[in-house]
Amino acid sequence: MSAGEPEAKVAVLVDCENADPAILDYALRVAAQFGRVVLRRGFGSHTALANKWQTVLVQQAFTPCLQYAYAAGKNTSDIALAMDAIEALFDQRATTFCLVTSDSDFAGLCRKLRERGATVHVIGEAKTPEDLRNASDQFFQWVAPEAVVATPPGVPAVPVVKAPAAPKPKQRPRSVVSAVKLLAADSATGRITVSELGSYLRRTDPSFSPQTYGHSGLVGMLKTYDLLDTRQEAGSHWTVALASPVDVTGSTTNP
Repeated sequence: MSAGEPEAKVAVLVDCENADPAILDYALRVAAQFGRVVLRRGFGSHTALANKWQTVLVQQAFTPCLQYAYAAGKNTSDIALAMDAIEALFDQRATTFCLVTSDSDFAGLCRKLRERGATVHVIGEAKTPEDLRNASDQFFQWVAPEAVVATPPGVPAVPVVKAPAAPKPKQRPRSVVSAVKLLAADSATGRITVSELGSYLRRTDPSFSPQTYGHSGLVGMLKTYDLLDTRQEAGSHWTVALASPVDVTGSTTNP
């Protein structure tokens, strides 16, 4: 956001029927990077709101939106969330939406909001289906915190000790090279900024993340490609281009 540009208004809408209360802290951290959170609402039945979500919704200043099931098998909470989202968009109370859910039923809502010019992010678990991930502008995957060992009252809880996870093997998907080739074709210098590339990769695959491929960041990931030339420019920003033939002569690795 540039100086003088109005701050984006963000709505965080939680599907309490399909999410764990522990996800809420992470969801708010994700939402904060996009602007000012002006709407905080959690939708669910009495069972979900009173038993699982009551404490965390109060602590995080969310408005609980209680929905009664008027007929068995009908999910009134999903409908209420969708109506509130469309209403907030039309009333211009929000321009960016963070939907906290792993339910693919909200893929249609994502598409409709984006058609109207809104930005939509989905925050869900690993079980989130591809159709919902791809219907958003960006998907953020939440990983549940480690469990703790149950202990008697008055004794501090002991975290479960797990063996260190083996580091992920570093991978270099060819789609990254294809993206650089496509974007650089429209550039006068044949180079594009790494931030521009990152935005494009997230638009084509909302769940894209260098960490998925064993890299700590996009710049570090690009440096492993023999077919790409990555460098830091005078303004401290990074650019990338297709490597010239002389740069890859004798290379034995492929992205």
